Amino acid sequence: MNVIINGETRAFTDHASVATAIAELGLTGKKIAVELNKEILPYDQFDRQVLQDNDRLEIVHAIGGGQDDGFMLAGKRYASRLLVGTGKYKDLEETRLAIEASGAEIVTVALRRTNIGQNPNAPNLLDIISPDKYTILPNTAGCYTADDAVRTCRLARELLGGHKLVKLEVLADQKTLFPDVAETYLAAALLVKDGFDVMVYTNDDPIAAKRLEDIGCVAVMPLAAPIGSGLGIRNPYNILTIVENAKVPILVDAGVGTASDAAIAMELGCAGVLMNTAIAAAQNPILMASAMRKGIEAGREAYLAGRMPRKRFASASSPIDGLFL
Repeated sequence: MNVIINGETRAFTDHASVATAIAELGLTGKKIAVELNKEILPYDQFDRQVLQDNDRLEIVHAIGGGQDDGFMLAGKRYASRLLVGTGKYKDLEETRLAIEASGAEIVTVALRRTNIGQNPNAPNLLDIISPDKYTILPNTAGCYTADDAVRTCRLARELLGGHKLVKLEVLADQKTLFPDVAETYLAAALLVKDGFDVMVYTNDDPIAAKRLEDIGCVAVMPLAAPIGSGLGIRNPYNILTIVENAKVPILVDAGVGTASDAAIAMELGCAGVLMNTAIAAAQNPILMASAMRKGIEAGREAYLAGRMPRKRFASASSPIDGLFL
């Protein structure tokens, strides 16, 4: 059976208890708090509580800001939940400094827009984002058909020596840059069959997201708003529905404008956020990259902490008993 723990799907044998899951995570005896399907589970019930398929566990402990709270993607664990692009910077040095400030470990490269392989005398993007330090994520930016997207991924695999992890996007038109979902389905199925680990850009439709997961994509990346718009998350309830129904990481992709947008995505339970323009188009891209890093961390911690319920009317912070009236 599958159990979702802190947003990641893990397999357990039938009739495994919460205590079993905690032991397999190496947390036995640790000072932790556990929430099972959004209900607090007391410590003395860990042994007795049997897990069911698709149960959701949240396990928290006291941490300092920025402590590693990574996620699994295509069999590899990443400490940073912020993924960044390489376009729109004024030069490669600014690109390098912004990526470093972001703390990102996964960096996207649009093969049609970079200088990779174009001029042997020009500065090489891979010199500043070495595959030895970063996971390079080739994407199919600028592709408008499934055929073009598949061909681009195959070229990327050849360029990067058998690299399997790719970001798929098949666009519908140049004005909106919205995904062509029908072509995206076709490309995703072909790439999965061809052995690629596919992270897929799509709209914020829970049905489309689930279908792409069923096709075999390793991560689904719904847009927050149109690419490069900076409008932030326009439909948080759809994003929330996608997260709640998913068994693969859900990462917001496109439309983020500032650190609070990134924090909202993480508070909704997303595994991460991918962005480019929000950092590169800022007046100070390096400072914005640092802000985004902190926004991701703050939003993730808020999600793990569990926000207070919203109330229509005021609730006094201090007790009213014993007031001098």
